Amino acid sequence: MRYTDIAIIGGGLSGSTAAAMLGRASISTVLIDPHASYPADFRVEKLSGHVQVERFLKTGIGESVLRRATFAENWIARFGRLLDKAPSRQFNILYDSLVNAVRDEIPAGVERICAKAVSLSTSPERQKITLSNEETISARLVMLANGLNVGLRHQLGIARKIISACHSISIGFDVVPAGRNSFDFPALTYFSERPSDRIPYITLFPTGPRMRANLFVYRGVDDPWLRELRRAPAETLNAALPRLKRITGAFDIAGEIKIRPVDLYVNDASGQPGLVLVGDAFSTSCPAAGTGCDKVFIDVERLCNVHIPEWLASDGMDGAKIATFYADPVKRACDEWSAAKAFEFRSVTTATSPYWTAHRWARFIAWTVQGLLRPLGGAIHLEPNFLGHASSSSSSSSSSSSSSLSSSA
Repeated sequence: MRYTDIAIIGGGLSGSTAAAMLGRASISTVLIDPHASYPADFRVEKLSGHVQVERFLKTGIGESVLRRATFAENWIARFGRLLDKAPSRQFNILYDSLVNAVRDEIPAGVERICAKAVSLSTSPERQKITLSNEETISARLVMLANGLNVGLRHQLGIARKIISACHSISIGFDVVPAGRNSFDFPALTYFSERPSDRIPYITLFPTGPRMRANLFVYRGVDDPWLRELRRAPAETLNAALPRLKRITGAFDIAGEIKIRPVDLYVNDASGQPGLVLVGDAFSTSCPAAGTGCDKVFIDVERLCNVHIPEWLASDGMDGAKIATFYADPVKRACDEWSAAKAFEFRSVTTATSPYWTAHRWARFIAWTVQGLLRPLGGAIHLEPNFLGHASSSSSSSSSSSSSSLSSSA
């Protein structure tokens, strides 16, 4: 049996970031994941916005990781009109590249085990993990960071509450310009033209030599529109956003189209001793709202910088200790903000009442005014954060409005 203070199950973004932070703090840690190198997976494909990037930098590893991303100015458009060319803190990087870059920041003192956790038992003192390679781990605390995987949570009787089934669908694909070598824009966020299309926006951004597209829709998983998108992707997209090509020019969709439905849920692990859930293992977010990475970075930062050092300073790891993390006011504010933004963004996209119609036009006018003011040096971008404040920046450092594709599974 191997002994450690912290055992992390799951080596995605949250688990790998936690392993890097705990290792740098010289806290005895084991990272358990079946993949030595994280495989291709359709999740986060960029980090964007001043606040989100700053949260990543607070982990202590963000600066090194973001050097591997592609940075681009972001253009904003709607109704076939270019509204703004926004200087952007938008870092484009596919999820597997992001996770593997984070893993490179994990110190050598953190033991990494390529295996699957097949069983878990908890107690107020020590936790026991049995692995697929028949090894056993004894840890003071287990951090569950394995996303949508439900086996271990079912073993422990942790209940899942569905907040909104198939809240949104995320779609990813590569785009190439037709009949020319490159697109005229560095990166682009194009907002929907009609509520009936149920599309909040499409965002196009470079990842190395590729131009990547993330499209978000509010539809059911059995909607015939999705079948049409797979069958004739460029034609279906052009029919839904007919004036998009005024900005992009003619384009083709290349390679595989990846589609991921997103359920909003929360897992109730309150009272569970010796176990803490982070990231999507605790609750999901809507990728269209772009809050998934915020939740990951807040969870991991609060846990690794505040709660784990306090928990390890005294004996035991009972449920009352663990409850302080779920009650953390910064974490709770972020979770509530993320949930509220998910529903607000869907309403502003699809609702047709006078209130939401006015809200859509207000956004359009705000972007238009900002784009007109920017050449004069007067553009101000307000980026509200989950604490209810706003960070402002001048036109020389304004952050992008486009949302990152957050991990939802």
